[in-house]
Amino acid sequence: MTEWARYPSLAGKTVIVSGGASGIGAEIVRGFAANGARVGFVDLDATGSQALVDQTDGEVAFAIADLRDIDALRAALASLKERLGPASVLVNNAARDDRHDWREVTPDYWDERQATNLRHMFFAIQAVAPDMIALGGGSIVNMGSNSWWEAGGNFPAYTTAKAAVHGLTRTMARDLGGHRIRVNTVVPGWIMTERQKQLWVTEDAIEKHRARQCLPDLIAPHYVARMVLFLASDDAAMCTANNYMVEAGSI
Repeated sequence: MTEWARYPSLAGKTVIVSGGASGIGAEIVRGFAANGARVGFVDLDATGSQALVDQTDGEVAFAIADLRDIDALRAALASLKERLGPASVLVNNAARDDRHDWREVTPDYWDERQATNLRHMFFAIQAVAPDMIALGGGSIVNMGSNSWWEAGGNFPAYTTAKAAVHGLTRTMARDLGGHRIRVNTVVPGWIMTERQKQLWVTEDAIEKHRARQCLPDLIAPHYVARMVLFLASDDAAMCTANNYMVEAGSI
């Protein structure tokens, strides 16, 4: 079993993760909990959320909300703050990479994809940044995607939203940097979550992707979580406004 680095600076900090009940988000929750943080996550899956809490050591709580509903998101964040204290770390992880044909996209579908993959990130930042300012600093990690860097097709609304994450990171790093709040983007490659395995993984797709990567191994979710933990820790105190790739050299 791999022995991961530990970050003493994370112990006792309140961390908020969106989309924390499964996949990459669940690994992020587990990683922070293992480092002694107080972890709150927001998800729509009540059953999966409770199962993760039951499986995780440490102080972990969740709030149920549809992140497309900004009032519900704000209420969920307020509930977690009441239970865990003000957050000094925010991980904007929640997203859905549903495939869609550009010829069939409607204005309503486009708007829903932006609400699912981008809009909630800004409003989560807006909600927690005042507490980070009062605390004297913090770390915000936004989840990007290799999809638009690789010019991937079949989901233009998703890749557009994910490209915009980088603009959000850069501008908020400037706006919040004076308060010692760092804002970064983690860029995962094709991560072998259960969702990906069920929906998109085929022998042919894996073979083509291995050929694109510099490294031959497929990427497990915990590798993305390790990068998030580093960026949230004091070890990354001078890292902001940038992209941190976890894609085995596919870009």
